[in-house]
Amino acid sequence: MQRSFLSILGFGFLTTLGMALGMTAVEKIEEQLASLRIAKRSMLSEEPAYLLDIDVSKPAPSESSRFVAVSCSNKSIRVYNRETLNFLREYSSRPGILNGVRFAHACDSIVFSACSDGTVKCWDIRLASQKAVQIFSGYPSNVFISFDINCSDLIICAGTEKVEEDTFLVFWDARGITNCASATKEPLGVYSESHNDDITKICFHPIEPNLVVSGSTDGLVNVFDINKDNEDDALISTCNSDSSVSFIGWSGKDYKQVYCMTHDEGFCWWDIAQLDTEEPITLLHVLDVRDAVCIENDSLHYLVGGLYDEKADKLFLIGGTSTGNIHLISCGTDGLSLVGTLCGGHSATVRSFCWNPTDESLLTGGEDAQLLLWKPGAVERSLTKKASMKIASSVQKRVRVHNSFLKSRKK
Repeated sequence: MQRSFLSILGFGFLTTLGMALGMTAVEKIEEQLASLRIAKRSMLSEEPAYLLDIDVSKPAPSESSRFVAVSCSNKSIRVYNRETLNFLREYSSRPGILNGVRFAHACDSIVFSACSDGTVKCWDIRLASQKAVQIFSGYPSNVFISFDINCSDLIICAGTEKVEEDTFLVFWDARGITNCASATKEPLGVYSESHNDDITKICFHPIEPNLVVSGSTDGLVNVFDINKDNEDDALISTCNSDSSVSFIGWSGKDYKQVYCMTHDEGFCWWDIAQLDTEEPITLLHVLDVRDAVCIENDSLHYLVGGLYDEKADKLFLIGGTSTGNIHLISCGTDGLSLVGTLCGGHSATVRSFCWNPTDESLLTGGEDAQLLLWKPGAVERSLTKKASMKIASSVQKRVRVHNSFLKSRKK
């Protein structure tokens, strides 16, 4: 009899109180967004690259994050000081391509990334060595393009590109990370039947360590309970976005909702809590957000991702323009609406962001190779000027591109 993976082992925008009574959640967000200013700008590196993914280290209670890690299009992971944006470390796995970046939840010096060479690698920022302290090895044909680690740091899951007719979700026991390199860890097992194309995104539930959602270029968004003994029983829900999935996340009270964005700028939002009721699970389906959001004197060219604010019980999308403007979009079951825009930071497409609810700050990264830290009422004192350029990436074809031929898709 098969055993579940866990049995084998045994963001918020609103933090300030005292705001004027009677203001709606969106009005409070508008006030906060309007006060965001650039506090720091990272220095351009000798090898500029697109900044494709950002994560911040998880601090201990009452402490602030110390590190920022960025996944770059030059096949590397760069680590910066969270407050100063001073460069600290760079890790690579050349010729393999690193995809995504995540810090461990319980140790702020441990950082992970998935690699096209069929491994997930782990580094310890405290060490001077560039060598991974742990390697999680997949199967010979695996090319990993997505991954995540669950909220208890017990399980890592990575998604593969389709090779011949096969595509996999691969799972590992993530315990036992040490300060010195140890033997390569083999997988606990795989799911192989639920997707039939590249698995582009994986996202564990924020508070339930046994729940994970995956998205694929096959258009499917699958929710699994990995406590179950086999893949068929583990598959809780399959939702169809009708397009290639570019971003997935959890939202709603107790995070019982799932949402996704697509490579042709679509948006889908489902309520998984309604699975056992007569109510429809689809909260909103927008075929092309660019046509659905009215932006005066500006435009929306693409979506970057989404975030859910617990205190406001509100889901927001982040989008932008090819010239670097950043749009915050409010989501409701009645549709989408613009909340506000950040201008003057980036000079090219924004690829990644990370919101810190503790100090209401925002980190953004883009195709101009710049990492920006935005804070309420900040004054930029960096001597580094905004770079009016767009970096030509050597792996541009492998990273997300907002294809113009897809713009013809309408409601």
